[in-house]
Amino acid sequence: MSESKALARAQWYALAAAFLGWMFDGVEMGLTPLVSRPALRDLLNTQSDAVVGNWNGPIMACFLLGAACGGVAFGWLGDKVGRVRAMVCSILAYSIFMGCGYFATHPWHIGLFLFISALGMGGQWSLGVSLVMECWPERHRPKLSGIIGAASNVGFLLIAVVGTFFPPTQDSWRWFMIVGASPALLALFIVFKVPESERWKAVAKQKGRSPLVEIFTPPLLRKTLLAIAFAGIPLIGTWAAISGWIPPWADKLAGDGQPHAKGIAQMALAIGAIIGCLIAPILGGMVGRRPVYFGLCVLSLGASQYMFRTMTAFNAEFVLMAGIVCCVTAAFYGWLPLYLSEIFPTRVRATGQGVSLNAGRVLAAGGALYMAQLMQVFDGDYGRAGSWITLVYILGMFLIWMAPETKGQPLPD
Repeated sequence: MSESKALARAQWYALAAAFLGWMFDGVEMGLTPLVSRPALRDLLNTQSDAVVGNWNGPIMACFLLGAACGGVAFGWLGDKVGRVRAMVCSILAYSIFMGCGYFATHPWHIGLFLFISALGMGGQWSLGVSLVMECWPERHRPKLSGIIGAASNVGFLLIAVVGTFFPPTQDSWRWFMIVGASPALLALFIVFKVPESERWKAVAKQKGRSPLVEIFTPPLLRKTLLAIAFAGIPLIGTWAAISGWIPPWADKLAGDGQPHAKGIAQMALAIGAIIGCLIAPILGGMVGRRPVYFGLCVLSLGASQYMFRTMTAFNAEFVLMAGIVCCVTAAFYGWLPLYLSEIFPTRVRATGQGVSLNAGRVLAAGGALYMAQLMQVFDGDYGRAGSWITLVYILGMFLIWMAPETKGQPLPD
């Protein structure tokens, strides 16, 4: 086999591993809002949405905090032992422990297993992005960012389709947790087929400061703090108000007579997110990274405020607005792989991206807990609570202009 063909095959294997790893990550993430309401009703033996909401917030926070810790740990591991080895470990972590949810007998068990599973989920994103961006030429970065960003939403869509045709109930939700264990098989493909990043291997021979120390000291400190904010703002919006709460909101509005409602709502969210993730980085490649982030903040604020303040019934308009809202609010996850990979050098890229995205998840965990409190204050009114949380996009409109523009620049070594 010629050297060029071997290189091309290695690039496609890396892209396949990153896409599938993040896609199955999306399956895991989609499981939580899909099964949360029936699982909590079963485990708590209650039909009260206020009681369920009081537990749903902390459980969502467990996921976000677990992902934050995992992003730091696996990002560091990826910079130390390689992208591929760390990816295998992260996939095994998120699949095996999601499957353990089958054995839960109390809500805190769900929170515990989700926390441990999220350790692996948090690491997968930064490792996959680093591997792909280091293997492919610069001109492909916007398209690759869109593909990777869309991957988790493809998984989110797949589990939503399953949930629509086989809606989880208080009697069947445990079997959905078994589905969450299936990605463990992907680890075998990665072990035997995916080569390590040559760019990482070149810099791994150099000795320097710890990646965690370097990203939190000048000259990278300012970039790291801004990157945390850029990731935290959309994460708060989506996990504290949109992706994590719209499916159970749809379930409530539809009533027990429409068990497919949450699955339909989740499908709309996933389709919108896939479209947004593919478009955002392409626009970033055309007009610049900063203008696109600003525009996404404006659109996200307007769309989410309209939905949360006007929707009072589960109908076609609700489904359409769910898709539109997720299209603009999830588009950030196509933008983030493009931008974050461009501001951190190779020697700390996985750590920098992992810390940035997952420190943002810590902020989102606080938002999820705040959302749970608002649900109590507003007596289980998802719309009123969500309209407050999504004001966070205003902050992003100002912060983005404090960051450097990276359009047309090579990856820093």
